[in-house]
Amino acid sequence: MGWSISLGRIAGTEVRIHLTFFLLVAWFAIVAGARGGQAAAIDAVLFILAIFACVLAHEYGHVLAARRFGIGTRDITLLPIGGVASIERMPEKPTQELIIALAGPAVNVAIAFVLFTVFGAGVGLDPAALENQTVDFTTRLAFVNVMLVVFNLIPAFPMDGGRVLRALLSYRFDRAFATRIAAGIGQAVAFGLGFLGLFGNPLLIFIALFVFLAASHESYAVALSEATKGAAMRQATITAFSTLDPQSNVGEAARLLLSTTQTEFPVTDGGGRLRGVLTRDGMIRALSDSGPDTAVLDVMERDVPTINCRAPLERAVSTLQQSGKPLIGVIDDEERVVGIITLENIAEYMMVAQASRDWRPPARPPSSE
Repeated sequence: MGWSISLGRIAGTEVRIHLTFFLLVAWFAIVAGARGGQAAAIDAVLFILAIFACVLAHEYGHVLAARRFGIGTRDITLLPIGGVASIERMPEKPTQELIIALAGPAVNVAIAFVLFTVFGAGVGLDPAALENQTVDFTTRLAFVNVMLVVFNLIPAFPMDGGRVLRALLSYRFDRAFATRIAAGIGQAVAFGLGFLGLFGNPLLIFIALFVFLAASHESYAVALSEATKGAAMRQATITAFSTLDPQSNVGEAARLLLSTTQTEFPVTDGGGRLRGVLTRDGMIRALSDSGPDTAVLDVMERDVPTINCRAPLERAVSTLQQSGKPLIGVIDDEERVVGIITLENIAEYMMVAQASRDWRPPARPPSSE
């Protein structure tokens, strides 16, 4: 994720923190300091860090549960509004998804239980008093964990409750329909949060935007998976495309950009093997910074994944999404590039597939006999 820095790897998963997180910490420190001085500012910073330690533990609940089913996690990113675990894929079996979704809130339940029973956190705290620093640290942190459980179990994407709802619906309905229901509820919740945010809480508007976009993305991802399931690679492969050779420069690439409809150009060697890809943005940036004589090899994106032409289309889509690259190369058995797949032509494939499913032959006119 952009604008984030790595904090290292914990239990085999990279932990990253978004730079805006530091703005949140600074804001709480300034507000608390203005009210109660340096001691209050330090308490506020420690409390925010403790909350995000609980959020990180929550995300590791998902990570370890997913790992139990052979699903890896690329990284965990801490944001001002919470944490995001980039799990490589969600299982299609409802029971497995249910376990993974509930594992995060279960961690917060365990933390709250320990704080209440072992460390003597108080009960009966009004949530509005969480910012009151006269209430002891342990009690406030315990109730934050309770609130994390309640918030995350709202039955709407992208909260864990949305995944729980989809898993439960998937026992009876197909996954695509279950996702549409959970995503629709998520978007409704987003509108509600956005409306409340108009009455003086801009953070709610930001959360609403995040929830809405995440719900839309989840719905699209599942629709994409359903549309490509069982499809052959050739059905969405671009086979008519222009390439660049390693000796090309950016000026030559720019002329190719203007004479074709492509925006990404595979760079192939003399044997037809993929060396990288030059994107339109990289090309324009190089023209501005170092001029048209810049070698393509100096500005192309490297480590572009490839996939055999006989692999299923579903695997190609998964590879493309996980790579973060603008395209993947489709290769033959000699590893020569015979096609490319981009997110744009996958989207076009989805539209064609959906239109084909919706089409019905016209009714035959009644016989005149």
